Amino acid sequence: MNYFVEGLQGSGKSTLVGKLSDKHPDYNVFREGDYNPVELAWCSYVSEDNYPSILEKYDDIKNELTLKSHAEDGHVIICYTQIITDIPGFHKDLEQYEIYNNRISRDDFKSIILKRYSDWNTDNNIFECSLFQNIVEDMILFQNASDEEIIAFYREIKDVLSGRDYHIEYLMSEDVRSNINVIRKERSDDQGNELWFPLMLKYFNESPFAKINGLSGEEDMLSHFCHRQELEIKICREIFSDRYTILKSKSYRDEDI
Repeated sequence: MNYFVEGLQGSGKSTLVGKLSDKHPDYNVFREGDYNPVELAWCSYVSEDNYPSILEKYDDIKNELTLKSHAEDGHVIICYTQIITDIPGFHKDLEQYEIYNNRISRDDFKSIILKRYSDWNTDNNIFECSLFQNIVEDMILFQNASDEEIIAFYREIKDVLSGRDYHIEYLMSEDVRSNINVIRKERSDDQGNELWFPLMLKYFNESPFAKINGLSGEEDMLSHFCHRQELEIKICREIFSDRYTILKSKSYRDEDI
C-alpha cells in the first residue's frame, strides 16, 4: 500500500505523515522538497543539456548540487531547496526551472505529471501533498483552470494509476482560518515576525487568478483555500471513491487512521 496525505496548509499533514511512518517504519517517506517519484514541488526540472552549465555556474557548491541531483528521462531533478548556501540569487535562479507557476505550458505540465505517475514503480511509500496541493493550486491560481477541467485531469491521473495500490488520507479543515493562524505563528522568527504568511499572501495576490478576478488580501485568500478544499474533497468522492478516508484535521483519533 502507498499513502497520499493531503489537505490544506496547516491541516496537520506533517503530523499525520509522522504517525503513519511510526505505524509503518519500513515505509519510505517523501516530504515536500524531497526527491519524489511522483511530485516535483520545490525541485528544479532541468534538461540534461542545461545541467552542466548550472554545475559550472555554481562550482563552489558543485558537490552539494550533485548530491541533490537525480537523472530521470532526459532531465535532472535538483532538490535545490535542500541546499543551504549564502550564494546570492542561487535559490531564485534554480526556482525558474520548476514546472509550476506558468513556467511551462499547460500541455507540458500535464504531460510531465502524467508520465511521472505512470512511470512510478515502487511501493510502501508515504507521500506528503504529492497528489493534490501543488497541482490543484497551480491549476487554479496560475492556469486559471475551471473545476471541471481540474476534475477531468484527475480522471487522467486515476487512469495512469490503474493497478497501483494507494489510499488517500485527506485532512479536512473545519475552521480554515484557525488552522492558517496557527501556522502563521509557527512559521515566524524568534522575534515573532511572520515568515510564511506574507510570502503566501504575495503568492496569491500576484497570481493570474487573483488578478483576473480582482482578488487580493487575506479574506480572498481564505475563500480560495475553502474552495480548494471543497474541490479536492469532490475529486476524492467522484474520482477516487474507493481510495480515500476523510479525517477531521487535528481532531481524529489514532484508531481512525
